[in-house]
Amino acid sequence: MAAAELPLAIDVGETAVSGVYARPAHPIATLVVAHGAGAGMEHPFMRGFTAALNDDGVATLRFNFPYREAGRKFPDRPPVAIATWRAVMAAAASRSEGEPVWAAGKSFGGRMASMAVAEGMPAAGLVYLGYPLHPPGKPEKLRDEHLYGITVPMLFLQGTRDTFATPGLLESVVDRVGPGATLQWQEGGDHSFAVAGRKRAPEEIGAALADPVAEFIRSHPAPAAGTAAR
Repeated sequence: MAAAELPLAIDVGETAVSGVYARPAHPIATLVVAHGAGAGMEHPFMRGFTAALNDDGVATLRFNFPYREAGRKFPDRPPVAIATWRAVMAAAASRSEGEPVWAAGKSFGGRMASMAVAEGMPAAGLVYLGYPLHPPGKPEKLRDEHLYGITVPMLFLQGTRDTFATPGLLESVVDRVGPGATLQWQEGGDHSFAVAGRKRAPEEIGAALADPVAEFIRSHPAPAAGTAAR
């Protein structure tokens, strides 16, 4: 039976953002999931990913950043996005019954999660669904320096055709981060994990990423909610 979804309003300073929490019986962890720059938490990719994780025994909390909540086009600046991450992670931790709380995000959402953890936000681990290592066509503009101070487990799921991460550059970054970081290539996938010549709905694409994420979480036991260090 699918886990019931609970709508949430999460205070972030003087505003509030929407979230959706789903908790299967006896979850192994809670994964907080942020959307990318161009789509909100109700995008079919996000819904498919979180629903499949619930089936894999992982509780989820997906949420909107303030700019999406307000209907704006351009993403929030890092200070606002990081403050939002902190508030949502605290909301997830308050609902934990002892299981660890992880942070995950699609592109922009994952990058902001990593910056928040680098600045001290507690998380048992990080999952990147297409890490935006550099702007397309600008491999010299790397967004990597903060990653090297993060000590929690990190899983990079990346399409081999993703123009936001030149394969050799991302492999070098992951190697430099050290043994706590794992890179799993999704063959033929672009930045949205779509594969040329293979027709799949966004919901199906998101759902297909749940199994490797759940397996990574299972293979990295972590302290309970609120106790993990960066």
